[in-house]
Amino acid sequence: MEGTHIMLDAPVPFAPVVPPTPPILLSALLAREDLALRRIAGPTGRDTVIHWAHVSEMADPYPYLLGGELLLTAGVHVEPAAGTGPYFDGYVSRIVAAGGAALGFGLAPVHDTVPPALVAACDAHGLPLLEVPPRTTFSGVARAVWQLMAQARLAELRRVTEAQQSLAAAASRPDPVPSVLRQLAHRLTGWAVLYGPDGTDIASAGRPQAEEVRGALAGLAGVVRPVTSGGTPSAHTGRPAPSSATDSVRGSHLAAYALGAGQGFVLGVAAPERGPGDHTIVSVAAVLLSLLTGEHQSGTGAARSSALVRVLLGAAPEEVAPLLGTGRWVVVHARPDAQVPDTMAASALGAALGSALVDLADGVVRVLVPAEREPAPQPGWTLGASTAVTAADWPAADAQAARALARARATRVPLVRHGDRSGLTDLLPRDEADAHARALLAPIGAAPALTETLRTWLSLHGSWDRTAVALSVHRNTVRQRIARCAALLGTDLDDPDVRMELWFALRRA
Repeated sequence: MEGTHIMLDAPVPFAPVVPPTPPILLSALLAREDLALRRIAGPTGRDTVIHWAHVSEMADPYPYLLGGELLLTAGVHVEPAAGTGPYFDGYVSRIVAAGGAALGFGLAPVHDTVPPALVAACDAHGLPLLEVPPRTTFSGVARAVWQLMAQARLAELRRVTEAQQSLAAAASRPDPVPSVLRQLAHRLTGWAVLYGPDGTDIASAGRPQAEEVRGALAGLAGVVRPVTSGGTPSAHTGRPAPSSATDSVRGSHLAAYALGAGQGFVLGVAAPERGPGDHTIVSVAAVLLSLLTGEHQSGTGAARSSALVRVLLGAAPEEVAPLLGTGRWVVVHARPDAQVPDTMAASALGAALGSALVDLADGVVRVLVPAEREPAPQPGWTLGASTAVTAADWPAADAQAARALARARATRVPLVRHGDRSGLTDLLPRDEADAHARALLAPIGAAPALTETLRTWLSLHGSWDRTAVALSVHRNTVRQRIARCAALLGTDLDDPDVRMELWFALRRA
């Protein structure tokens, strides 16, 4: 390893040695035709990074350089006899020792040509040497450097903004954790992995890495993993774990970030380069993954736990509902459009709908949403929503949401809400309407599959295919069940009056 660097939560402030702007490549400056700069010495096999431009006619500029400069000089400090002595060798060696990136030599007004001894010294010390023509001013070169830096800064800001938007969109998908990791790996052109509290890979995405790199990144994750439940630090004995750590292995830049939930999850990344905006992009991903993997240990969470315990001990739903903070609720049933949902996808959907009351069973996510938060369509999901009800009517609302989801899937719309407008049934006394419905449906009342098939078939206007999709059965099964309903009810289901009366009864069932 080339050295592990860690960052504590409250790092000691220090003065940066480079400006908070992206550096530019020397080749980009040479490509400016308006400057007409020409490289005449120094290495050509690699590009040089420039952080700023500085003009100096000092014989020894070392005390005035911070490193990374393109140093510009007209050679005013050069003595007439310097061309044959060791002057230029000492001059160039001091620039290199100070960290100077390149040297620009102006051909006016002192010198007509670049001294050959300066060219030889730059070649010997590996310092790029540029010839600045008489018509190009040093201020023009400095202005070009800052223009290129501004362009690089704008491009970097655009890259970071686009990455933030794509990561946020990925976090709202039905598979949020893999989606965030895929986007992060794509933005870094590398590999991203989420480690669990026990150090195992929960999910990863991006370019496959060598075993040595994977092992080094897993070790780096152990450095930042927080204290275990038993109270023993996972990596640093007697000291709190840092929030992040970096390393380099086989040309790959590695970084590990402890996620903010404090449950032991760690985000690891490996990339071929480490750009100025990469830390910001990874930080955004770390925040999103912290939200997706976190357990909310708040007063609200305690109230939810208390409500669950009371229900398990026999309390009625309406007695525990006040602990959850609202009087009326909407039940939402949801299925993802592409894959089977997992617990993280279910939690992400609940967060998008504004509720942490989420249940996942048999491929369906059920969310209990406060009535004031109107459910909205979610990308990648098909939803069915009930009417707003009190706790006493939660079971009925659950059935409404299930039927609404079935209808949404059959009609291929993202969201169907159970109708809550007044109907003809409200014109009749409830007891009489219920008695009529029970009597009419009695022949099929003992077969829930027949009742539900008839309800779905009527709601979809007698469509065999859509009913089959909604019930997840074969269309021939639908035909057989409907034929059985017609036989048991002794009626003609093609008659619109019969259908209307049966629909009336099913609405009361």
